[in-house]
Amino acid sequence: MKHQELTEAAHSKTINNKSCEYLNQLLASAGITINGNNPWDLQIHDPKAADLILAQGSKGLGESYMAGMWDCQRIDELINLILHSKLDAKIKNLSTLWYSLRAQILNHQTRTRAWEVGETHYDIGNDFFAKMLDPYMTYTCGYWDKTDNLNDAQLAKLDLVCQKLNLKPGMHVLDIGCGWGGFMRYAAENYGVTCTGVTISKEQTEYGEQLCQGLPITFRLEDYRDLDEQYDAIVSLGMFEHVGRKNYRTYFEVARRNLKEDGLFLLHTIGGQIRDHHPDPWIDKYIFPNGEVPVLGQISDSLESLFVIEDVHNFGADYDKTLMAWHANFEKHWHEFKDQYSERFYRMWRYYLLVCAGSFRARSNQLWQIVLSPDGVKGGYHRPKL
Repeated sequence: MKHQELTEAAHSKTINNKSCEYLNQLLASAGITINGNNPWDLQIHDPKAADLILAQGSKGLGESYMAGMWDCQRIDELINLILHSKLDAKIKNLSTLWYSLRAQILNHQTRTRAWEVGETHYDIGNDFFAKMLDPYMTYTCGYWDKTDNLNDAQLAKLDLVCQKLNLKPGMHVLDIGCGWGGFMRYAAENYGVTCTGVTISKEQTEYGEQLCQGLPITFRLEDYRDLDEQYDAIVSLGMFEHVGRKNYRTYFEVARRNLKEDGLFLLHTIGGQIRDHHPDPWIDKYIFPNGEVPVLGQISDSLESLFVIEDVHNFGADYDKTLMAWHANFEKHWHEFKDQYSERFYRMWRYYLLVCAGSFRARSNQLWQIVLSPDGVKGGYHRPKL
C-alpha cells in the first residue's frame, strides 16, 4: 500500500512539474519566468498552481493566488505583459466557454439579481472604502490630465462631468448608480444644482446621506428601472457595467423617459473591444457578480432612435493610475482592517486592484464618457476645453 501511495505521489509531482514546465514556456513568450528575478515573475510555492491556471485560466490564476499558492511583486505588470502578448487567448477552457454562453443567453441582471453586487461588493464596509478612495469617495476613474495625485484627479473628473453637462444653478440632476453621492455633493456645492441619486447599496445610501447632509440631495434605494420623473440632466458614473446586454435597451429607454427634451445625458463606463466577449470568471465570482463590460457597438445599437451621440471621450489609460492609487491607499491602511478581514480577503482585494490596473495598462479595457442628447443639440455640441 505504501509503495502504491509513493508511486501515486511521484506521478502527481511529475504531472505538476510538467504543468509548471508548460506554463513556463507559455509565459516566456510574454517575458515572464516562473521563479525568476523580475518583479513581474511568478514565484510558485505550490506546483498545483500551474494545474489550476492551465485548467481554469483567469479563475484558476486568481483562486490559486488567493490560496497563497504563488506570489508576485508586481501583479499589475504581470497582467499587463500577459494581455499585451495576447497570452490569455492561448489558454481556453470550458469554464471560459460557459461564461461566454451564459452572458449571451441568460439575463443575470434581473430585478432580483441586480441587488447582489451591492450586497457582495459595495456593502463590505464604508470605512474600508473611505480609506481607499478620495474625500468625495468617487469609485470610478479619475481624470489625470493635469495632476499627479488621486484627490485632484477625481475633482478634475467631477468638474469635467459638470462642464460636459453644462450644469446651471437651479437644475435638477439625476444620478443613476450614485454610490456614496460624490458627484452629487460636488455638483450641488459648486454648480448650485439639486440632485437625486439611485443606488442598490444600503450601505452607500446610509453613508451618503450623512456625507451630503445639508445639501439639496436625495438618495433613493431602488432599481433604475422604476424611475419615472423628468430631469434637466442625467449622469451615470460607473454603473452601466452592472446593467448587462439583455437590459441595455431598457436602460436607455429609462434614461430617455426621465430626461427633458433639451437635457443631456452623460454615460461614464468601462468598455471592451470584443462584442462576443465573456465576463471574467474570477471577477464575476469574487468582485462584481453578474457584471458585464460593454463595447461601443452594443451601446450605439441600444440607444438607436432614443439619443443622438454628441461626444465620445476615451481616457482609459487614466484608470491604471487610479487603480494603482487605490492600491497604494489599500496597502497603507490595511493594518487598520486586518483584524476585521481575513488574509484571503487581503489577497483577493490586492489581486483585484492590481489585475484591473494591468488590464487598463495593456489597453485591453477602455473608459468612455459618452454625451447623449434626445434630438441633437441645436448648432452642435461643443465639448468643454480640457
